Formats: sequence, structure tokens, C-alpha cells
Amino acid sequence: MATTSTRTPAKTSKPATSTKRATATRTKHDAATQLLMDDHAKVKKLFKQFEKLKSKGTASAKAEIVNQACSELTVHTQVEEQLFYPAVKAALGKDADMIDEAVVEHASCKELIAQLEAMSPEDDLYDAKFTVLSEFIEHHVEEEETELFPKVRKIKALDLEDLGARMKALKTSLTAAAGTRH
Repeated sequence: MATTSTRTPAKTSKPATSTKRATATRTKHDAATQLLMDDHAKVKKLFKQFEKLKSKGTASAKAEIVNQACSELTVHTQVEEQLFYPAVKAALGKDADMIDEAVVEHASCKELIAQLEAMSPEDDLYDAKFTVLSEFIEHHVEEEETELFPKVRKIKALDLEDLGARMKALKTSLTAAAGTRH
């Protein structure tokens, strides 16, 4: 029986190692979309925090969340528009309509971000504008994660590892310039 106990952990450790390798390979292969999905998750969390504060939070707490979300979204859209979208559009060719739609969605979000940055939490429509921004982003994220990213992952001519590395470098640079936390 002691022999059986000794063998069981050895069998258990092998699948764990291969699972780790599979995860590492998948993440490495998908560096570009993973970076964007991580940003999506971070902003979704901020939207949820704001929702909790909407009715009973302080103005300064609301402003902190709105400012952080707007900074995150600004950097995110720049990374997408400067690197991700052009690379994907070139690879997709005629099927690049989703990229054009995403750019138009970004324009609407940028307008709301500019309005929010010019406002204070006590202003009329502050909460409403941030809520609408969160709804726009939720729609945009849903389309990217369920429609665009699966298409992107199938494009063999697109080096997602290299693209992801360039996106990460740009994000780091933009974040440092903006003074935001990432």
C-alpha cells in the first residue's frame, strides 16, 4: 500500500505540469487578446464599484473611480487603435467591418469620457453619463470577446505573441505618460 501512495502523487503531478504547459502556451499564443481582455476585466470591476457608490457614495469616491476608468479606457483605446486594429484589419481584409464599427464605438466613448473629465460628481447627469459609458463599453467588450477575438485567434498570418508584446510596450509607455496605474 505504501507503494500505491507513492505512485499516486507522481500521477497527479504529471497532469498538473501538462496543464500548466497548456495554459502557458495558450496565453503566450494569445498575448494580444489576453492583454485586452485583462483591461476589459479591470474596467468592468470599476463600473461595478461605481454602481455600488451611485446612490450613497461620496463625490470624491465617485470621482476617483470615474477618473481611473476614463484613464484606463483612454490608454486601452489608444493601444487598440494604434496597434491591434490596424494589424487585425490588414489580416482580415474584406472581413474587417467589425474593426470599423469598433472605431466608431470608440468615438462615442471618447466623447463621453471628455464630457466626464470636464464635469464634477455633483453635476447633473454625471452618474448618468458614466452609466451610459459603462453600457457602451459592455456592448463593445461583448462584441470583441465573442465575435472579434475568436476570429483573430484563427488568423495564422497574425503573430499574436509579437503583437501582444508591442501592445504591452505601448500600454506601458502610455500609462507612464498619463500617470495612471496599470
